Amino acid sequence: MQAVIVGWQIYEITKDVLSLGLIGLAEAVPAISIAFFAGQLIDRKDRRSIILYFHLLLILASVLLVYLAYDPDLLRSVGASPLYISIFITGVARGFLGPAISAFMPQLVPRNIYANSSTWNSTVWQTGAVAGPAAGGLIYATSGYTVTYVIAALCILISFLAVLQISPKPYPKSAIIEPLKERLTSGIKFVFANKIMLSALSLDLFAVLFGGAVALLPVFAEDILKVGPEGLGMLRAAPAAGAILMAIILAFKPPTLHAGRNLLIAVAAYGLCMIFFALSTSFYLSLFILALSGMFDNVSVVIRSTIMQLLTPDHMRGRVSAVNTIFIGSSNEIGAVESGVAAKFLGLITSVVVGGIITLTVVGITATKAPSLRRLSLNDVK
Repeated sequence: MQAVIVGWQIYEITKDVLSLGLIGLAEAVPAISIAFFAGQLIDRKDRRSIILYFHLLLILASVLLVYLAYDPDLLRSVGASPLYISIFITGVARGFLGPAISAFMPQLVPRNIYANSSTWNSTVWQTGAVAGPAAGGLIYATSGYTVTYVIAALCILISFLAVLQISPKPYPKSAIIEPLKERLTSGIKFVFANKIMLSALSLDLFAVLFGGAVALLPVFAEDILKVGPEGLGMLRAAPAAGAILMAIILAFKPPTLHAGRNLLIAVAAYGLCMIFFALSTSFYLSLFILALSGMFDNVSVVIRSTIMQLLTPDHMRGRVSAVNTIFIGSSNEIGAVESGVAAKFLGLITSVVVGGIITLTVVGITATKAPSLRRLSLNDVK
């Protein structure tokens, strides 16, 4: 809800596609900057407590958005900069929350159902991603910014209360005592030493970095498809709706056999969807294409998550998850910057088409240069 309304509000103030890209930069910079520190802390402290503390920081950022919506004169006088401050705070919280949640998940389920739990975790997350943007656009259209931000803040509070219901879990301890410098760098050393994990993360990194168009959806909604904030909410929700459908399929037919091949096909199909979306002038066709992109993206998410859970030792999950935050989590935001800059200089349609072509190129290179990923079957990983 916050993402779709902040994007709409900033574009309403600035009327500049580059300002939409800066939303991603404001969130990615703090998330990347603290990722290595967060990872080593998560491997040494109670992960549940870290999740709770940084949920509180998310609530603080949400309260700031409520205040800014309640006092619109401030934004009229100083522009969109206070909105970027709230996004920056969100980025700090996410720099800890992303790795902490990812590292905490394997402590809640047995190893033999990692693939299935990744699928259901993705399903639940995508359900929120469907309901949030759609509800955000609808509530804003009927009640304005303030009510929308208040409801979003209450949702985060509910999330905080839900985590409280999980009993504390002892964090895995390593028998090796490492100095701080070694703890900060050991996660990325582990990933670069594991060719399968590195290939999977790199593939998703470049696909999201160049192939995404989510940051530009406010422009497509207002200038191309002419559908307003309600339509923007539906456009933002469409990929998640497709992801939920795919998650249901994957729950009964996990993509673990020929996982590497499936990953390459899914990312290539995602790139094609972005090209077709850029060329579409029909709202309903655009919704359908975005839903397809969400379906293929969810295959990638499930396979990558399962690879990380199966190949990462317990005492390093925080640090490896932090590397994942840099590669994947923040690539969404950096990709938003790339989208804004590309749209500014190449034009809206051309920039998205070029991004899709780059995604297809990355898939081709990865398939050629990473045969271990291409031949990977997760059924064989113990």
